[in-house]
Amino acid sequence: MLLSLRIALKALATHKMRTVLAMLGVFLGAFALTGVLHITLAMEQKAVEETEKLGPNLLMAMTGNIRFRRGDIRPDAGNTNFKLPDAVALLDGLPAAVGGVPFLSFPMPIRSGSKKVMCQVVATWPDYPSIRGNSPRYGRFFDQSDEDEKALVCALGPAIATRLFGSAEAAVGQSVFIFRARLSVVGVMEEKGSDVSGANQDEQVFVPLSTYMRRMSNKNYIHGVYVRLADGADFDTSRDAATSILRRRHAIDTAKGQPDDFKVLTAKDTMEVKQQALDLVQTLGFISSSLSFGIGGLGILSIMILLVRARRLEIGIRRAVGAKRGDIIRQFLIESGMMATAGGAAGTLVSVAVLAVVYRLGQFPSVYSPVLIGGSLIGSATLGILAGAYPAWQAANVEVLSVLRDE
Repeated sequence: MLLSLRIALKALATHKMRTVLAMLGVFLGAFALTGVLHITLAMEQKAVEETEKLGPNLLMAMTGNIRFRRGDIRPDAGNTNFKLPDAVALLDGLPAAVGGVPFLSFPMPIRSGSKKVMCQVVATWPDYPSIRGNSPRYGRFFDQSDEDEKALVCALGPAIATRLFGSAEAAVGQSVFIFRARLSVVGVMEEKGSDVSGANQDEQVFVPLSTYMRRMSNKNYIHGVYVRLADGADFDTSRDAATSILRRRHAIDTAKGQPDDFKVLTAKDTMEVKQQALDLVQTLGFISSSLSFGIGGLGILSIMILLVRARRLEIGIRRAVGAKRGDIIRQFLIESGMMATAGGAAGTLVSVAVLAVVYRLGQFPSVYSPVLIGGSLIGSATLGILAGAYPAWQAANVEVLSVLRDE
């Protein structure tokens, strides 16, 4: 066996260019397969983490048609048919609901002194932190007395607080302006990042719903309601129940073909939107890696056929001094397997190095699967053995006498 390995290494080193070209296709296949599948796993893990940021067991009912764009899920801000009593009816009418908050959300500039930045103002009820799982890190969230009194107070996302005041902790007790309204900062939220709906929760500013609707904008509608369901609740049943409640309140007759003027979503629904994109990426990755592996296999097959023709004399001499057909077959299978394994190993290692950079720049969780890495190496070796089977058979069936006579 050691002799066969030494002969294989010498033969591959003698034909360096052919060896490199044969390895290139397998290299690209292993690189694509390892990279795409790992990135898909990382994106799935990130989607799960983002879904958890929405809040535990969350159901969302939003006004108008929901816009899905680049992973962003937003209500139709121009639709004014969703009223506060609709939210109350949902919270009272859903058997699985254990809490919930209505909300209004608009992009607006916020100012402190000479500094002004854009933010997403979220007007809601005091129970928002418990419903969405987003609590203050410094100070407090506004309470029921602030809601009842329409108090001019707010809680800042940490990114907004840092931009306006240099640090999150320094923002508590300061004042900010949204349009002409001067609001006292009573708290700064913990860092949460973007959720699966595409909203960056660190760039949001929270104000009491009554304050926004009566003292800041004089609006009589909301954009939707977040509902927290009981543990173990059936999301599909709750979604259907919420849909029935809103259709009844909005006098929508589906039998007459009237479309819904609202949308009810669960965390499962938002995950499905992301999963469709992930499935497409995974499918394209399989196709590209399969093509690369196929090209690599053909490359090894053609190179090994050329090597058999170029080494007819070597084969004849080895057969003449006692080598068996099985020895010749094993020799060429070892060479083709070594080429494919080396190409696959190089592609896998480079892919892992690139993944480390992608994970860091894209802020993805670092996911490395030993099964995928090992599978890529085993697949490369198997491809090499299969591609070398026919050339090995050709080499084993070389006519010794005719080779020695001709050469």
